[in-house]
Amino acid sequence: MVRPLPEVSMLSSKQSQRPATPRARNKANPITGNLEEESHRFAREIVRNPKQAEELSEQLIDACREVRGKDFLIVHDPGGWGHARMETCLEWEKGIVNGVAAAIGQMGYSYLVTQYFRSGFGWRDVFEDSREQLSFFSHKAEKMAAWLRFIVAHVENVNVILVGVSQGAAFGNAVMQRLDEGAPVYSIELGFPFVYRSRRKITKRTLAIDDNGEQPDKLVVGSLWDGMGIFAAAPFKWIGHHLRGEKVSLPHCVNTPGHAYDWGNPFIENRIRGFLKRNFTVR
Repeated sequence: MVRPLPEVSMLSSKQSQRPATPRARNKANPITGNLEEESHRFAREIVRNPKQAEELSEQLIDACREVRGKDFLIVHDPGGWGHARMETCLEWEKGIVNGVAAAIGQMGYSYLVTQYFRSGFGWRDVFEDSREQLSFFSHKAEKMAAWLRFIVAHVENVNVILVGVSQGAAFGNAVMQRLDEGAPVYSIELGFPFVYRSRRKITKRTLAIDDNGEQPDKLVVGSLWDGMGIFAAAPFKWIGHHLRGEKVSLPHCVNTPGHAYDWGNPFIENRIRGFLKRNFTVR
C-alpha cells in the first residue's frame, strides 16, 4: 500500500483479479518508453516538493506495472472528502465498486481495482478540499487527469473506468472534462450533488445515475436549504456516534433520503451492466 500524500494523486488498496475462464489476449500490454525517466520528469512537473515528487513517481511506476497485462483499470473515487479507504466506505458504495469489477470479469476481461485519493486526512486537507469544491475541483481534477493520461500513454490497450459516488461522482465528472474525447476513460457517476449541476457534462463515455429507482435522491434534486440541513446535521450525528464509542466517518452521517445505490438493486445493476455492454464487447 502506498503511503498517502496530501494534495497528490495516490494509489491505495490495490487488488488484482483475473476471471476464472477469460479468453486469452492476443498481445500482452507492454510498458512503453523509458518509464522511470518519464515518471520522474512528470512528477517534478506536478509536485514541487522533491520528496513528494519522488513518491509520486514511484506510484506511477507501480500503477503502470500493476496494470500491465490487464484489460481494465477500475479506479474508485471515494465520496465525502475523497480520502476514505475501501474498508471504511459505506457498504453500498463498496458494493458498487465490487459489482463493476465482477461485471467486467464476467464479460471475459481481466482488471485491476484501485483507489484514487484526492485529499489527505487532516483538517488542513479537508479545508483545502472544501476550497477546491468551490471551483469544481479545478486543480485536483487536472492532477488526476494528468495521472490518467500518463498511465494510458505508457500502458497499451488498457481501458479505465472511474467509479464515483456523490462528491466522488462530481470529481470524476470534472476529471473527464479535462481528458480528450478519444481517451479510453469511462466514468460511472452515482448521486451527483445538485450544487454542481450547472458544471456537469455528460458524454457517451459517462453513465449518470441520479436515483435508485425507488425514491428521489435529495442530494441530487434537492434545494440549497435541503443540502444545508443535511450537512449541518451530520457533525452532530458524528459526535453522537463517537460518544457511544462507535467509530464512523463523517460521510456516514450524511443521511440523505434516496442517496443509496445498492448493487443488489436491479435498477442500478442493469443500468451499469448495460453501459458496460454498450461500450465493450462481451468476450
